[in-house]
Amino acid sequence: MGIVDAGLHKAVQQAFTRPIPKSARAQMRYLVKQLKGTRPVADLLGVSQRTVERYVKDQIRQPRAELAQRLETAVRERWQPRVRERARRQAATTTGLVIDTRARFGFTAAPGTTDDARIRHLTLALPPHHAARLFDAQDTGAGEQQLRALAAEALGEVYFRDGGRRAAGLEVEFTDVEHVQFDL
Repeated sequence: MGIVDAGLHKAVQQAFTRPIPKSARAQMRYLVKQLKGTRPVADLLGVSQRTVERYVKDQIRQPRAELAQRLETAVRERWQPRVRERARRQAATTTGLVIDTRARFGFTAAPGTTDDARIRHLTLALPPHHAARLFDAQDTGAGEQQLRALAAEALGEVYFRDGGRRAAGLEVEFTDVEHVQFDL
């Protein structure tokens, strides 16, 4: 998972209305219910079916650090799917996204201009149609490069071209990304 993909997932998870289960037992029980059995949960987490059963029966309470991380990630991916979908739909149709990034921005422009790439820190509100394109690309399994290209296009339109009022034809390159954070 790339930095842009992870940022989009994290933004949607901020819309949760309830916290995920805290204990290993509650997390295992949730996964068993979602995946309809202990065998699929065991396969997902890379443990034995008997280990999953022991967590569900509260015979084991503290998982190893790597198992605890895999368990929390698996629960977080499946937690409140309707709330997650509603937040994505609202961002894609009405509210848009806020992107906060620190990256190197370079440009492809007319010869003879001084558009050398430099590090910039930008915090911008992206319109809903850009949010929809990012979420649609994420749903279709787009790679990190495709998501970065869509983010660069959105930043180029909103910040550098100012919605078509200046710098027509300017193509933005989005490289050396230090961080990207999205908010709904």
